[in-house]
Amino acid sequence: MKHYNTAVSVVSDERLQFTDITKKIREIVKKSNIRHGIVNIYSTHTTSCIRVNENESRLIYDFKSFLEKLAPSSESYRHDDIDKRDCPPDERINGHSHCKSLLLSASETIPITNGKLELGKWQSIFHVDLDGGDRKRNVIVKLLGE
Repeated sequence: MKHYNTAVSVVSDERLQFTDITKKIREIVKKSNIRHGIVNIYSTHTTSCIRVNENESRLIYDFKSFLEKLAPSSESYRHDDIDKRDCPPDERINGHSHCKSLLLSASETIPITNGKLELGKWQSIFHVDLDGGDRKRNVIVKLLGE
């Protein structure tokens, strides 16, 4: 069995941002020369996630609204009481981001057939930054197969 490892960086301008990384993942699959297998896309951050869904602007707006209703950034969270935690003084106030990430997933695994991602017609791969705003995030991409 062959394997291929790489990473991609995603820069988020917004605090809650959905970035379509499908094109980058397709390029990695092509470069890997793996014809049949799987690709795992994994976020190395506790406040960013990887999800598969439809890339439609009104739907993205709905996703953001939904997540904000479930864990509003305007609420107070114990995690945000940095005076009672062992953390740097410039620690982000992001309890809401951690709560949102609990609802999502750090990774997605997608089949590869004949050197192509087995995504449905409307499916895209998103990096979801729940605590972005001028941040660079790392995403690990691991392929296994033949």
